[in-house]
Amino acid sequence: MMKPFAYLKAKTPAEALAALNSKGARIHAGGTDLLGCLHDHLFTVDKVVSISGIKEWSGMTGRPDGGLKIGCLTTIASIAASAVLKEKYAVLAQAASEVASPQLREQGTIGGNLCQRPRCWYYRGDFPCARKGGETCFAVEGENQNHAIFSNGPCFFVHPSDTAVALSALQARLTVAGPAGTRTVPIESFFLAPEKAIDRENVLEPAEILTEIHLPAPAAGARSSYRKIRSRQSWDFALTSVALWLQVDKGMVSQARCWLGGVAPAPWRAAAAEKLLAGKKLNAALAASAGQAAAEGAVPMRDNAYKVEMVKGAVEESLLRLLA
Repeated sequence: MMKPFAYLKAKTPAEALAALNSKGARIHAGGTDLLGCLHDHLFTVDKVVSISGIKEWSGMTGRPDGGLKIGCLTTIASIAASAVLKEKYAVLAQAASEVASPQLREQGTIGGNLCQRPRCWYYRGDFPCARKGGETCFAVEGENQNHAIFSNGPCFFVHPSDTAVALSALQARLTVAGPAGTRTVPIESFFLAPEKAIDRENVLEPAEILTEIHLPAPAAGARSSYRKIRSRQSWDFALTSVALWLQVDKGMVSQARCWLGGVAPAPWRAAAAEKLLAGKKLNAALAASAGQAAAEGAVPMRDNAYKVEMVKGAVEESLLRLLA
C-alpha cells in the first residue's frame, strides 16, 4: 500500500519548479512510470507535482536554425504520428511508434520516456539489489537473459527508452530547468553509467526538470531508421534495437551514426561500425561487416549471448533497408 501524499497540479513552469524544490517532491507528467514505481515501492513521495497542464512544455515548434524544438510533455503518440518527424527525423517517429502499447503512447510523454527508471526484475522486485543500496547485482548469477552485454557494472540493467536511442542518433540537445536556472545537455552526456552513479540513470538533480528537446536542422542526404526486436509485438521492451543515421551522397556514406538499445544501461554507441561505414559505398558486404563491428566489445552474461548475434543481424538488416 502506498503512503498518502499531497498533490499539486502546477499551472506555470515557475510554480512547478518551486513546488518540486521541496523535500519528498516528485514530478508527474504522463504518470505511466511514476505510478508503477510507487506501487513497486522503489521510493516514496510526500508531494506529487503534476506538470501535465503546462502548455509551454508541450508540442513541437520550428527553430530559427531550421531544427525542431519538442516540449517534454509532447505525447509519444503525437511524435509517432507527426508528418514533419516522419519526413525529416524518421528514426524518432519510428522509435516512438514502437514504444509500449497504443494506450500508453497516448498517455506517456517524451520527457518521461527518457527519464523512466530501470525495468530490471530484480530492481522492480523484492530484492536488496545494488541499485537500491544493497551490495549485489542479482542478475550476475541470476536470470540475466534480458540484461546488458555492454556494461562495466556494478549494475547490468538495460535502459528501457526507445526514443533515447533515436535521439542519440540525431545528436539531440536537452534543456534542463531547476533552481539554478536552465542548462543545455547533449543527450550523449545526459545518461549516467552505473559505475558513475549506481542510484541514478541521468544527470538530473532532484529539483530539476527536463523541459525541452532540440533537434538540429536536417542534413542534406540524411537517412535514418529505427529497428526494435522484442519478445512480443506490443508492451515489451527491446531485447535489441538499432537507431541509424546516415548522410549519403551518390551511394557513398560521408557520415554514420549507429546507436543500440536494449544492450546497455544507456544508449550504446557502436563507434566501430560508424568508423567502418564512413567514406565507403553502402552495399550488402559493407552492411554485414558493420553488423560484426557493432558487436565489438560485447561481454555477454550466461543467458544473454544471443544478443550479440541479434545486434549483428539487426544492424546489417537496418543498413540494407536504408540501401533499398
